[in-house]
Amino acid sequence: MTTAVSTSPVRWGDALRAVALPLALIVVWQLWAATLPADDRAPSPARAVAAFVQLTGTGELPIATAQSLLRVLTGFAIALVIGVVLGLLMGSSRAVRDNVEPIVESFRPIAPMALLPVAILWFGTGTPAALSIVAYAAFFPLIVNTVHGVARVDRKLVQAAMTMGVSRPAILGRVVLPAALPSILLGARLAMGVAWTAIIAAELAVGAKSGGGASGGIGQMMFVFYAYSVDLNGIVVCMAVVGIVALLIDRLFRLAEHRLMPWRH
Repeated sequence: MTTAVSTSPVRWGDALRAVALPLALIVVWQLWAATLPADDRAPSPARAVAAFVQLTGTGELPIATAQSLLRVLTGFAIALVIGVVLGLLMGSSRAVRDNVEPIVESFRPIAPMALLPVAILWFGTGTPAALSIVAYAAFFPLIVNTVHGVARVDRKLVQAAMTMGVSRPAILGRVVLPAALPSILLGARLAMGVAWTAIIAAELAVGAKSGGGASGGIGQMMFVFYAYSVDLNGIVVCMAVVGIVALLIDRLFRLAEHRLMPWRH
């Protein structure tokens, strides 16, 4: 009981320190906005909160955020399966690595948005184009970290399993994969962050190509606010939601790491 009481003030102090600077910046921002003329288009915290309430009440913001999240999760799932499977094969087979690595390293420096025109030509300006960009962006952190994790697996574990007559697929699934899990989870965490960034950029670009269109997503909502209604407060709301969602995703991955690998914390 004494320990709980003594640590509580420390936790509250950490929480206050974490929000002190953002709150101070918001107060300064609001004070600056109060000095502007009433008809000025500059965004302010008060107007942004009003825009958030309005967009949430109409359902536009939750629907757009859900559409973007669904695209990110789908594209990430595609990249996860391909990246981890190919990474396991590359890390455990020199022949596979020698043949596949040059292709991976040739495409890895190419930014996802550089492939957007090709994705639009192939898939149009809807969800498939955005999914392809997300999967492409998330693929490289996953495969690189998976290969790195497999390379660090203790060879004695693999040799012991082979000595006991365990098949190669079983070794990959029961020995190599669990041992490489820390690196794979790190790659997944990085990949999800890159994927969330990529979907916003892809939806912005797809919205520009389609003239607004109906493909949805919070990125395209930002484009509409910029190109049609010039609603800077709406853009600020979208930016805040993007940041908050990214923070929540990162915290979920940290929680997953803690649950799956408690010995590392």
